[in-house]
Amino acid sequence: MSTPTIDLNDATTIPQFGLGVWQVPAGDTERVVSEAFEIGYRHVDTAQMYGNEEGVGAAIAASGLARGDLYVTTKVNNNRHRPADAKDSARVSLDKLGLDRVDLLLIHWPLPTQYDGDFVATWEALLELREEGLATSVGVSNFQPEHIDRVVAATGVVPAVNQIEAHPYFANEAARAATVRHGAVVEAWSPLGQGGGELTDPAVVALAERHGRTPAQVLLRWALDRGDIVFPKSLSKARLAENFDVFDFALGADEVATLAALDKGEDGRQGPNPDSFDWIPA
Repeated sequence: MSTPTIDLNDATTIPQFGLGVWQVPAGDTERVVSEAFEIGYRHVDTAQMYGNEEGVGAAIAASGLARGDLYVTTKVNNNRHRPADAKDSARVSLDKLGLDRVDLLLIHWPLPTQYDGDFVATWEALLELREEGLATSVGVSNFQPEHIDRVVAATGVVPAVNQIEAHPYFANEAARAATVRHGAVVEAWSPLGQGGGELTDPAVVALAERHGRTPAQVLLRWALDRGDIVFPKSLSKARLAENFDVFDFALGADEVATLAALDKGEDGRQGPNPDSFDWIPA
């Protein structure tokens, strides 16, 4: 089964559904990605920070799939924001992935309290990498409205995507609205939430029972129906297949409203707040 695609603002397209490999151990990554390819996944989202780009590359090399049939994203690590470091690290990522270009390269976090708050220079480095052909598309991750406003104002170039935390408990509407206003596409990380709360929420469970689906499938369908790109992860091939089986049903307007009512605003945020997150690995 082929996944739906979304048009990006740079005249390219991106599969709306993919595999995330955050917290997938390096030793398991090749197997997990290979199994995902067997199921039909063609979009893989990794990052320098995850430490598993080599496993993704090994799975790509072993897959026998045409390069044009795959979509690969990676992200610049927090300790590589200086322009020269960002460019050098992108080349290292390509070596680990075994690719001559990535389809999408992102700034992983804005880090507004680090590097004198200069994430614009990092963005300019990504634009140069795109011009050099090392990345087909470039974007940002975890950018708040003021962050995305700033890079657009400074460079006149809108990121292709903004990858942000988004799930029913934390719909992240302000960041989502700013992203869409600029003409970028939202990628929703942690679409199933963290800690299992949404997977056992009575409202989600009731909708899953109504559709004969799992709670995870309902949450993924909600994100897809909003127009977001998703890439859930799992170490289990059975769960990978279950997550992928979401293209033959839709939620009604009343059901979407039911899930939207679960939004807790900032209290529902489960990851770091991009305004204050400042972790830089050694």
